[in-house]
Amino acid sequence: MTEARSTPGPTRVPSIPPAPAAIPAAPDPGGDLALRGSEDRVSARTLIAIRWMAVGGQLATLAVVEFTLGFELMMGHALLAVAASVLTNLYALRRLARQPFLGDRDAALYLGYDMLQLTLLLYLTGGLENPFAVLLLAPLTVAASTLGKQAVILLTGLAVLCFTGLALLAFPLPWPGSSGIALPPLYKVGIWVALVFSAGFTAGYLFQVADGARRLSAAFAASQAALSRAQRASAVGALAAAAAHELGSPLGTIAVVAKELARDLPPDSPAAEDVQLLQSQVARCRDILAELSRSNAASGVAKPDVPFGALVETAASPYRRPGVDLVIESRNEPEDGVPDIREGPEMLHGLANILQNAMQFARTRVTVEIDWAPPGVTMTIRDDGPGFPPGLLARLGEPYVSGRSAAAREAAGNMGLGLFIAQTLLERSGGQVSYANPRSGGAAVAVRWKKPTFTV
Repeated sequence: MTEARSTPGPTRVPSIPPAPAAIPAAPDPGGDLALRGSEDRVSARTLIAIRWMAVGGQLATLAVVEFTLGFELMMGHALLAVAASVLTNLYALRRLARQPFLGDRDAALYLGYDMLQLTLLLYLTGGLENPFAVLLLAPLTVAASTLGKQAVILLTGLAVLCFTGLALLAFPLPWPGSSGIALPPLYKVGIWVALVFSAGFTAGYLFQVADGARRLSAAFAASQAALSRAQRASAVGALAAAAAHELGSPLGTIAVVAKELARDLPPDSPAAEDVQLLQSQVARCRDILAELSRSNAASGVAKPDVPFGALVETAASPYRRPGVDLVIESRNEPEDGVPDIREGPEMLHGLANILQNAMQFARTRVTVEIDWAPPGVTMTIRDDGPGFPPGLLARLGEPYVSGRSAAAREAAGNMGLGLFIAQTLLERSGGQVSYANPRSGGAAVAVRWKKPTFTV
């Protein structure tokens, strides 16, 4: 079940970050990390469609007010403002294929532009006396229902600034006829207060509603991911039990044939050493199958607690080979001592698969670094071998992924399942697994338990 690495040779590969940061923490479905940041969740196509609707509405409104109602507007300047929105939308359409979804920053910039463009139109057509001033709340409504808290706060402040600017500086509304209508200053202040409070209430209320919906969606996605991991782990356990059962008979046949060959061969035969090796490997296979059977039959039986280093030694012992040193380092140990580990089958077999892979491809050294820096514990397994194939780094941990050729996999019995099984078992223990090629060479696998439940 060993994963293949690339063939030896100099390769420029990205470096692995320090062990505590080797694996990013999983987002908390109930926290802000799952809902904010660089997540691209706003459809650029939706914003483009809304802006086309706004452009059409603005052109239609200007035409009706100018030619039907007889208002003498600053039509040239107003059309330039509308043309700016047309150009902005054409630019957004060019970027649509490369960026179909926008993060908070880009979406906030687009919506902020929409606010400023509408503010310019209102500035040219009466300011807050224009009944269409309420449309400044439209971009804020879109932002509150889709963006994060920081973006919503910034756009709310921009909306208040726009309302304030329109209340203080704006061309008067050009009523038809020689005598216009002048609204009392107190009434203008009332409009400003109403719009400012509407902006705050709309942004706050819609953000809370949308935030709750996003939290529920994130929790549902996390539950689905947890269920998927549990089903995958259960499938691996069933596969192990089936393999232990099905391999028993052919393994027994191999053992009988090897025993007869050892009895019939003279002691000085060149094949005697090979037959002895075959018998030892058959015995080892029997031990592994027996352990798998015991793990599936009595998975709930408590096992003795051992130091983390001893667990690593136990997992690596079947794969030690001459000329390759195993070095175990412990860092940032707690002042009250390092806790022991509950020796569960998931931990043991998961670490064994990764250590087998490292031992097989290492040239002289395999280093296991256990970092107890809070929160949790991080274990990084490094070797000085050829490293992982760079093109497969993003796919490592998936089933049937291997860097070997088909002939090499068949010859070695490699199905590309070693790291997949290891990752599945370690995730079942609460760990997160990541893979990298350090700049100094070799390969590194980091496992981080943010909230380890196996320590005592």
